[in-house]
Amino acid sequence: MSLLVVGLSHRSAPVSVLERATLNADAQIKLLQDTVAAEPAAEATLLATCNRIELYADVDKFHAGVAELSTLLAQHSGVGLDELTPHLYVHYEDRAVHHLFSVACGLDSMVVGEGQILGQIKDALATAQEMHTAGRLLNDLLQQSLRVGKRAHSETGIDRAGQSLVTFGLQQLSAGTAVDVWAKGKKALVIGAGSMSSLAAATLARAGVSEIVIANRTPDRAERLAQILNENEGGDTDVLARAVPMDSVPVELTRADIAISCTGATGLVLTAESVAAAVEGRTGESVATAEPAAKPAVRRAGSARTASSAVVGDHAQLAPTSVGTDEDCPLDLSAVQGTAGFSVLGEAAVAGMAAAELEQHAAWVDKGDVAARAPRGAAVLDPEADADAIAALVLAVATVGRVPERRRPEPVAEAPRPAPVLALLDLAMPRDIDTAVHRLLGVRLVDIESLAEASADAPMAADVDQVRRIVSDEVAAFSAAQRAAHITPTVVALRTMAADLVASEIARLDGRLPDLDDKERGEITQTVRRVVDKLLHAPTVRVKQLAAEPGGAGYADALRTLFDLDPETVASVSRAENNNENAKNRGRA
Repeated sequence: MSLLVVGLSHRSAPVSVLERATLNADAQIKLLQDTVAAEPAAEATLLATCNRIELYADVDKFHAGVAELSTLLAQHSGVGLDELTPHLYVHYEDRAVHHLFSVACGLDSMVVGEGQILGQIKDALATAQEMHTAGRLLNDLLQQSLRVGKRAHSETGIDRAGQSLVTFGLQQLSAGTAVDVWAKGKKALVIGAGSMSSLAAATLARAGVSEIVIANRTPDRAERLAQILNENEGGDTDVLARAVPMDSVPVELTRADIAISCTGATGLVLTAESVAAAVEGRTGESVATAEPAAKPAVRRAGSARTASSAVVGDHAQLAPTSVGTDEDCPLDLSAVQGTAGFSVLGEAAVAGMAAAELEQHAAWVDKGDVAARAPRGAAVLDPEADADAIAALVLAVATVGRVPERRRPEPVAEAPRPAPVLALLDLAMPRDIDTAVHRLLGVRLVDIESLAEASADAPMAADVDQVRRIVSDEVAAFSAAQRAAHITPTVVALRTMAADLVASEIARLDGRLPDLDDKERGEITQTVRRVVDKLLHAPTVRVKQLAAEPGGAGYADALRTLFDLDPETVASVSRAENNNENAKNRGRA
């Protein structure tokens, strides 16, 4: 059997695909059950966070495993396989181990170094243990990944390379101001009471907000979170926390300065209309929508008067067409034809031309058939409008001296937005807050998509290289341990066979020498056992060492062949070990 992971994350898929592929708790459990029920997989676990969905399995066939896991992910996520496949990644054996260890250390997180992923891996392990879908391999793998992640955080400064998603989101909202300065005294609304929402509430409390309101569909969880925050009063935070039902969110939003939403809802929790109404209720003024900045219009000289005023104003704008050529054209085509958007009939052709040359060009245009000159499929200027424009340029050149060089349209400055009165942080996947909120004046929204864009430019800490070395060392150690463990059932079967032979020979000796007393019989039994143990010690120790090295998997087969071990005996030892491991896991869960 071999380790296989198939998944998608913020690195491989756009947010629009990730949020559609999100699995609720029931779907996650059903996916695990269907995976272990499938032929290629013996055990499985699922790591599902706000920005990744990864299915880990112990499979006996690589290609069949990839096909089966991909199909199951598509079926349970509701995203078609054809659409999902381009965004899936696959890791196998050591590469799969390396990937999970990197994830546990925060190297693959949206915010490098964030430690929340360790709690999510722990939850994934607990769920797999509770559902009895994790056997020896995945239990060993996930538990070791937790140890590797903790080692990375304790031995390096990876924490300095990034923060939790909540902290990073608040930094984006504060726009360069220290979060504790920006948040101090503000009122906050937290929608949801899960692990991410709890982290958000705790982070806000430490940042110095004066009040935190918790809204959740399950009132008990909201009350519990509020109680925890209030019980810390007088500690490192001093905040008033209270719980409200979900239908109180519109009212609470009118009082809040900051709102963080992270729920498991499949639809929008806050629409643009509800946010606009909340801001209006807070300010007493209607909320305007920021229209996208209009693109500068390209003016086209349609008459002599228009063209003349355009030239005098130094903004002549004739729409360019494709490159044209013609014999007898007065332009030096070899010098100017490579210009982007150049046309022998357009503005770029006459820019900088002196009066005499301009008249020659005008005469050339008047004589020819514009449509015939233009390349096939190219845009064509109106001949009359073009002639009028050039005539106007001839009149204007006496004032200007030369036709001004072509200028790009001046960018239209976007109207300044008012300072936001409501800061929104959406950490849910699929998203809780309507993206149209981005256009509301007086509102600032940061969501998973904008966090991904911002984190792409975040500087990497020097400690990241040290963490990568830790990951590489731990992968090598884990793989060696797994290869050594692979031969253990064979070694146990060999020692069991030897013990059975010793017992058989001692029984035969008792039949031939019935007069032996207990002391003599004991001495003989111990002597025979010591001889067998000494004969087997060196080969079994050495075979474990060899099996731990790359390519050592074949030593188990060699041992079975040399000592004629029954394959079923080896398999029964392996099953017994797995049953014992699962029993321990059930106790831990």
